[in-house]
Amino acid sequence: MEGQGTRGAVEPGERVLLVDAKDRRYLVTLVPGATFHTHAGSVAHDDMIGRREGEVVAGSTGRRYVMVRPTLADVVLKMPRGAQVIYPKDLGAILLAADVGPGQRVLEAGVGSGALSMALLRAGASVVGYELRADFAARARANVAAFLGPDADYRVEPRDVTEGIDERDLDRILLDMPEPWRVLPHAAGALRPGGIVLAYLPTINQTAELRRALDEGPFALAATSEVLHRTWHVEARSVRPDHRMVAHTGFLTWARRMARGAD
Repeated sequence: MEGQGTRGAVEPGERVLLVDAKDRRYLVTLVPGATFHTHAGSVAHDDMIGRREGEVVAGSTGRRYVMVRPTLADVVLKMPRGAQVIYPKDLGAILLAADVGPGQRVLEAGVGSGALSMALLRAGASVVGYELRADFAARARANVAAFLGPDADYRVEPRDVTEGIDERDLDRILLDMPEPWRVLPHAAGALRPGGIVLAYLPTINQTAELRRALDEGPFALAATSEVLHRTWHVEARSVRPDHRMVAHTGFLTWARRMARGAD
């Protein structure tokens, strides 16, 4: 499966990324006998199966594509989705801000299409997801299984996290939902002392409300940030920032659960 250090020739059932000369990218699941079609012709899956990453494959019209296994960022941006995904630039920041690592027990509420779930699992965490919409929960399970395999340490329940959290002694709680402050009373009981709660919010008004609620509960060391991502055009002597950038997508706010009796 992708993301697991796979080496050697690509096999049937794997996903590959095809990149053309104009940096257009196509995510393809390889099936013997199948054909991938674009506006510029087609590529036979059999011409890719059995070849190694980094090779160039030619389509029916002679157009050439570099073939590689996709990164997590590639999959997040190209995978089937119903909800808006968390962008790769924010996924990395979330992993560091929440200090997610191997063996941690993580609750994720609002799993959407599973982008954050995949990042958490890749970091070695054990993940339980709460998702209001059953169709989103099913899509997240399918995307995680396609990327990490069916044995990923991942469970998604179709339920409302604002009505309570069954798990106890959690290391992290990550919230991608409109009103995360409604979860804080439950998070206080579910997180271990020193555990981290982190929320991803699109507006500063929501963020301000969350910070006010954190100040009223058993949480401390709160911080808020956003990530702006700008690429550069580098070609011979033409070196400049790209005209377009991925600017504001969301605010990250995180805090620590204090022990009982801590002021």
